[in-house]
Amino acid sequence: MAESRSHLRKGINIIDVVAIGVGSAVGVSIFSIMAPAAKVAGSGMPVALLIAAIPMVVFAVIYAYMGSIIPRSGASYDWPAKFVHPYVGFMVAWLRILGNTGAIVVLALVMVKYVSKSVVVPEKPTMLAIMFVFYLANLFGVQLAARVERVLVVLKLIAFCVFVVAGFETVQAMHFRPILGFGWGGVVAALPLLISLYMGIESATEVGEEIQNGKTAIGKGIAWAVGLSGIVYLAVSSVTLGVLGAPALAGSDAPLIDAGSHFLGAFNKPLIIFAAVASISTSINAIFMTFTRFLFAMGRDGVLPPALAKVHPKWQTPHVATTVVFVCSVAGLLLGTNLVFLFLAVNIPTMLKYFSNCWSAVRLAKHHPTLHEEAKFRLSKRAVMGWGYTGMALALAIIAVGITTDWRPYAILAVWAVVGTAYWLSARRRSIAMTERRV
Repeated sequence: MAESRSHLRKGINIIDVVAIGVGSAVGVSIFSIMAPAAKVAGSGMPVALLIAAIPMVVFAVIYAYMGSIIPRSGASYDWPAKFVHPYVGFMVAWLRILGNTGAIVVLALVMVKYVSKSVVVPEKPTMLAIMFVFYLANLFGVQLAARVERVLVVLKLIAFCVFVVAGFETVQAMHFRPILGFGWGGVVAALPLLISLYMGIESATEVGEEIQNGKTAIGKGIAWAVGLSGIVYLAVSSVTLGVLGAPALAGSDAPLIDAGSHFLGAFNKPLIIFAAVASISTSINAIFMTFTRFLFAMGRDGVLPPALAKVHPKWQTPHVATTVVFVCSVAGLLLGTNLVFLFLAVNIPTMLKYFSNCWSAVRLAKHHPTLHEEAKFRLSKRAVMGWGYTGMALALAIIAVGITTDWRPYAILAVWAVVGTAYWLSARRRSIAMTERRV
């Protein structure tokens, strides 16, 4: 499974790193998570929101460390494949094929539902058109995809800023009392919901070798993305809670629209719909970029068909892998929108990705001292191992908590893992046989 000489153009700068991180993290969840979180945490939701950021900070530190040593496109496959075991890297990426396909379908569906609040559009044709637009944006160059992400992130930040500034005077302090709402039990119960808000902040590492001065830019970009995303979530959720109060927020189907009705007047629905469409768009675009890169990396290593590692001579993009991502998305669409529950399956491969990359960092620090010394994001060996083991424990805990919500995604992923294992073993046997024939 030797690596072929497939190289991608460096077309992303540190601003794009921040935009990809914020674009991935601040997506559809901000419009759907606040109500159920307020239901279990009450006025303690802002406290739970801050605590929920802790796992992502741990993961972000690990990604900044690894990215400052080995920036690679398809990093979440490449790092564990190199530093843990090739099967581990393969399986995590294999599970993400199913999870990312489900995520694109669900995000496109949610976008259509928001657009339909103002203009009636046909569901599936519009979803297909959305997928096709982001396919083209990613096909014609990483610079184009990154610039699209940057513009969309700026637009949605402006929309959220208008919401927060306009709503600030309407906030009532009594809605934040008592500070812990339903006590620490409520805060803890809200954590599995709120943790999902921060997932994806590290997404730029998946295009690592396409980032200019990547070893330095990745760590700084992730830090800015974590800070900016946290500020957005805390500001928007505080205004929404402060305007509506915990009981009204908990019972709301559209919290931002309900809160905005108190201070935005006729601009309320257009502004929130615009913010939702921009937010979901950044998430879809970021998934296209990251999905494409780990398929590219797997093709480059030979664990999936080598054609996935082909780079277009003009656009300098992994055009075959990008087309496969589009085909997977369309296939998910054809299966029907009743597979929305697959969205839950996204979190499981994501947590396994975090677990495997924390494990990779531990093994790199322990067994590769020369590489460890090259890190631009400086951590001691003991610190790397502390952050890594903490991240591994957090990822496993989040996976364990999720099974009580719905067991079906776990069963589907288990079947998909069996298929992947069979493919892996078959490919490995073919590779060994080819090597023996050459000898």
